Amino acid sequence: MAGKLVIIMANSGPGTGIELGPPLYQAATAAAMDYEVEVICTAGASRLMKKGVAETLTLSDASERTVYEFIKDARAAGVVFYCCVPNLHAFDMTEADLIPECAGLMGGARLIEELMESDCRVLSY
Repeated sequence: MAGKLVIIMANSGPGTGIELGPPLYQAATAAAMDYEVEVICTAGASRLMKKGVAETLTLSDASERTVYEFIKDARAAGVVFYCCVPNLHAFDMTEADLIPECAGLMGGARLIEELMESDCRVLSY
């Protein structure tokens, strides 16, 4: 692997439409370039990891592809998605509610430890 990229999606969520495209596209592009890529969905973005949510969203009225299709493409390219632990409770979700493309949960301590102890780059949205 060439290196690691961590994308933190916090302010890009179901209500932000077109703003969902760049982090998902950049994640898939970096994975295709042989970088290790993790996308951490926290705050409003954690709702994208809930079954049935991303399937109903598009980037814009002109877009025919759903946000879920972009997530599946990124996962197929090698991107690993995580949902932030506290947001399960905030949005009345359980692990069973997560889409299959979500690798599981990541808490704040694990995220901070990973960022501080590894040589990675971080993008946040």
